[in-house]
Amino acid sequence: MAEVIQKKLNDSAAIRWTALLLLALAMFCSYIFMDILSPIKDLMQSTRGWDSTAFGTMQGSETFLNVFIFFLIIAGIILDKMGVRFTAILSGAVMLIGAIIKWYAVSDSFVGSSLETWFTNNLNYIPGFDELGVSPFYEGMPASAKLAAVGFMIFGCGCEMAGITVSRGIVKWFKGKEMALAMGSEMALARLGVATCMIFSPMFAKFGGNIDVSRSVAFGVVLLMIALIMFIVYFFMDRKLDAQGAEEETDDPFKISDIGKILSSGGFWLVALLCVLYYSAIFPFQKYAVNMLQCNIDFVEPAADSFWAGTTDEYIQYGLTLIIAVASFSCNFVKKTATRITLIVVAVVALVAYCWLGFMRQSAETVFAVFPLLAVGITPVLGNYIDHKGKAASMLVLGSLLLIACHLTFAFVLPEFKGNQVGGIIVAYLTILVLGASFSLVPASLWPSVPKLVDAKIIGSAYALIFWIQNIGLWLFPLLIGKVLDATNPEITQALQDGTMSAETAATSYDYTWPLIMLASLGVAALFIGFILKIVDKKKHLGLELPNIEKKEKADDAVAIEG
Repeated sequence: MAEVIQKKLNDSAAIRWTALLLLALAMFCSYIFMDILSPIKDLMQSTRGWDSTAFGTMQGSETFLNVFIFFLIIAGIILDKMGVRFTAILSGAVMLIGAIIKWYAVSDSFVGSSLETWFTNNLNYIPGFDELGVSPFYEGMPASAKLAAVGFMIFGCGCEMAGITVSRGIVKWFKGKEMALAMGSEMALARLGVATCMIFSPMFAKFGGNIDVSRSVAFGVVLLMIALIMFIVYFFMDRKLDAQGAEEETDDPFKISDIGKILSSGGFWLVALLCVLYYSAIFPFQKYAVNMLQCNIDFVEPAADSFWAGTTDEYIQYGLTLIIAVASFSCNFVKKTATRITLIVVAVVALVAYCWLGFMRQSAETVFAVFPLLAVGITPVLGNYIDHKGKAASMLVLGSLLLIACHLTFAFVLPEFKGNQVGGIIVAYLTILVLGASFSLVPASLWPSVPKLVDAKIIGSAYALIFWIQNIGLWLFPLLIGKVLDATNPEITQALQDGTMSAETAATSYDYTWPLIMLASLGVAALFIGFILKIVDKKKHLGLELPNIEKKEKADDAVAIEG
């Protein structure tokens, strides 16, 4: 009887995995909203007048407060002081408030309102920020884009807060148990949000043949309401766990005195630079990827009365997405060879079927939706390999090489297939899948390597600064891509001004060569840093190429922070 009384909630596999599911679903919903406008950039231009500069400025606003108001650091302090439960609900509420503001900004109710007039006449000059060239607004920016940027800033604060809170919560529930698997599962589910967004955002915007972009954002708002409910349910589960004497895993809080030690660490700068370079070439690209495909592939819209013009095939595609994700992820954890092979075959067949449906639908968003699918399947493989075999630095180099190859393929190879629907879509599918593989290689090897490069006494503070630096790139490059697009396509801007080109045609006529070269150059810089890491590792014997199995606990902690 005594043993039954002492048993805690997280000792039950079913209950702790239920807690994980609640947290993972909340992050899944936040990932969907993060890119909710990405697959409908063309519609934002044709219906709301957002050119590439306006779109990029709004998209980059998500991390503005985290970078320039240091909210990322503040979120860490709130988590340290108030704990997982309070911070989870706070982050869910903040995300929801920001999302509602963004929804109102792109709704018809905003058009012609006094608030639209105010935003048109104000926020055209922000003292200090304009002089530094970092203002989240500019003169001539559509009022709807300005208000949407305000909402997205608020959402971004909640999203970053949710990310670190979920990581801390998983550590609390899975300490001494299958923590690495739990972290990998949470990240895999969250990344499926990208595919979900790419498929359903355009569907809601075009529902019933009447285009309304606010419906897509409303879909995201509803999901964030569900996310807040998930956090509330988790609140009661976590409180009951605490009542049983569970202790929350905490890092040392961020200290100003740590900054000098961190900035003097060569390992810190290598990791921080590699992090900001690599992620700046991935996440900002996601926000433009669908439009890039629209501009490089001649998609032919299916006849209005055909099966492919409806929504049934989209539901089928999403079902296939889930089958691919579940089968490919599960095959890493089954012991029987026959079962593993069966799961792999199921995943491959479902992937081929998905790609065929995407081709028949002639939809850029469904083509790009394959991006996270390969990553979901191979992330456990890569993590297991690094744990047991090592070669983390080599994987960083390989991931950077794949990143460079993919962006250069998009820049120079894909345009050569314009007019060739089959060839263009095949090139796009293969390149996107390889990019997804690269996205697995670098995070799987980067984050577990941090404790080997930075003094353990300042690891918590180092992570806070690394994520802050990463957010600088996530703010800057969506904005830069938009500016470069407009600057390198002056004929489109002029044609719009002259009235010789419609907004609908302009939205899918951009030449993405220079933005893609810019992103590839980030990959080159990341590759250079990767080689330096290999050299430093060889000289100082940091152990980057050695297995992580001896440092299992540290590796788990690193993955926890990354998640």
